[in-house]
Amino acid sequence: MKILIVGSGGREHAIAASVAKSPKAEKIYCAPGNAGIAEYAECVAIGAMEFEKLAAFAKEKEIDLCIVGMDDPLVGGLVDTLEEAGIRTFGPKKNAAILEGSKAFSKDLMKKYHIPTAAYENFTDPDAAIAYLENAKFPIVLKADGLALGKGVLICQDLEEAKAGVKEIMLDKKFGSAGNEMVIEEFMTGREVSVLSFVDGKTIKTMTSAQDHKRAGDGDTGLNTGGMGTFSPSPFYTKEVEDFCNKYIYQATVDAMAAEGRPFKGIIFFGLMLTEDGPKVLEYNARFGDPEAQVVLPRMKNDLIEVAEACIDGTLDQIDLQFEDNAAVCVVLASDGYPVKYEKGFPIEGLDEFKKHDGYYCFHAGTKFNEDGKIVTNGGRVLGVTAKGKDLKEARANAYAATEWVKFENKYMRHDIGNNSKVEIFVQRHSIYFL
Repeated sequence: MKILIVGSGGREHAIAASVAKSPKAEKIYCAPGNAGIAEYAECVAIGAMEFEKLAAFAKEKEIDLCIVGMDDPLVGGLVDTLEEAGIRTFGPKKNAAILEGSKAFSKDLMKKYHIPTAAYENFTDPDAAIAYLENAKFPIVLKADGLALGKGVLICQDLEEAKAGVKEIMLDKKFGSAGNEMVIEEFMTGREVSVLSFVDGKTIKTMTSAQDHKRAGDGDTGLNTGGMGTFSPSPFYTKEVEDFCNKYIYQATVDAMAAEGRPFKGIIFFGLMLTEDGPKVLEYNARFGDPEAQVVLPRMKNDLIEVAEACIDGTLDQIDLQFEDNAAVCVVLASDGYPVKYEKGFPIEGLDEFKKHDGYYCFHAGTKFNEDGKIVTNGGRVLGVTAKGKDLKEARANAYAATEWVKFENKYMRHDIGNNSKVEIFVQRHSIYFL
């Protein structure tokens, strides 16, 4: 088969590495790709939002399967464009990708179909939003309705902060058109867990759990980022939690989308909060998480192409989805100063070391080849160093050891990804809620 992957980050590198393991993959292309993806795929200089060019390329190369990794093209309708051109494509159509594309839509869906989530209200008028906040309980959460690179969420401690947040989102348009509508949501406390799933329109099969670290600094300090690291599985995702989510969240979401005339095929990412009242949905994404894909896909035993085709064909119920009985930790190596201001173009050393060790991976997020053919930094998040181990403690030690193999001038990372002491504390705290 000839495969086309759309995207250019660490998630797409992880997808490409998984696809390359399949005996079905004869030739892999990636648009636009990056320097790491080039190991597995022929990178093509077409942007993820250049729908017509992507469709023309896919037809010219007789692509058998396209996998769309990124949120923007999914929400924009790339799957529709490719399918109209006769290209089999893995990912939700535009009318289903709205599950991620509009937080107001997803919150209304959960309310209508009684899927557990935080209490909320939607606003298109900033004055009405401020009037609502006058009588709100704090802290409170403000969310830009549309896509905002994972950063359109503000947690406000008091009324003045919330008023400033409304101005930032709805008037100053810090997140662009994503702030045309805004969700004001109850602040929930608990532990966050991410669960990715394959969906074929009617059947859902969940993958192993993961947990992301969004803040830039150690101890969850600093600004929100696209993700500074992650680990899998989450020890907080117990059998009791899974049973609750299977009953009240996962299938209920798939059924709700089908009932709305928006059958979902592809990946649903469930961002969950484990509250004292049980698990609740924080958010939905319509694709693999980044960096969650970098710890989940290396642990998956199945052929990714077979699972993707089953989702397209509506035969996911025939797939026995399996994951290794181990753990994985991903530590993001970023450019110092991310997510605000940083330099790029620095040469990267030590990448060849990963080829010498089983269970170690270096997924490229922001890299490129310079004029001399050398790999250099080309973004805020540069690399995702992932390692497996028999448990989280071993995987974490392995991942941090592997970060030392890589050198570039302004390398920055958090040092507490998957910190075991925190894990043990929260296991004790949350286990009583689901007995």
